[in-house]
Amino acid sequence: MSVFDDHAKSYDEWYTTPIGKWIDEIETRCAFGLLEPRSGMKILDAGCGTGNFSLKLARLGCAVTGVDLSGEMLAIAIEKAEAESLEVKFLSMDIKTLEFDDGAFDAVVSMAALEFIQNPLDAAEEMFRVVRKGGRLVIGTINRLSPWGELYMEIGRRSDSVYRHARFLSLEEMSRFRPENLASTKECLFFRPENYVDNSHPGEDHGPAEPGRGGFLCAMWMK
Repeated sequence: MSVFDDHAKSYDEWYTTPIGKWIDEIETRCAFGLLEPRSGMKILDAGCGTGNFSLKLARLGCAVTGVDLSGEMLAIAIEKAEAESLEVKFLSMDIKTLEFDDGAFDAVVSMAALEFIQNPLDAAEEMFRVVRKGGRLVIGTINRLSPWGELYMEIGRRSDSVYRHARFLSLEEMSRFRPENLASTKECLFFRPENYVDNSHPGEDHGPAEPGRGGFLCAMWMK
């Protein structure tokens, strides 16, 4: 049983709120700027959850496989894909032991999943294994050294929060993984959580762009 099973039914509620939609747009631009998805690409979404990024990639014409350990989350992802008539293959699988051949995908993307995995860099190595030569691995994660990281760590102190299982990373820690293959990093969410008032400027990520302090980190490795 995954720690996310009990949270699956309410997980997508965040994306229906103004700030949730806004942050999702910002994080998507950050990740896709590194991934550069295009029609026909064979992409693995590792730790796909309810399929948020899987469906976005499928809408672009990518051939997407999404894997996750939570059966409840996958059930919602399948239902959402079917509602849009999108062809996405969703599989129950541990991203630490992927059941795919070496180099099976043009790219692998993993968003907000690594922080819930023990020995996250070992999981990143397994994701890198299934990327073809010349392909990309893109990982996005909440930045521990940011106001957003501080917020989620505070939320995680509540016994009923899924974030109690999270161990957030910093940009420096992310960069320790295969530095010889690390091609680029990006940050977003520079505004502080308490400064959000309304959605009058949708899609804008305003705030002091202090290096290493963005609320969400994305890194891209080339194989």
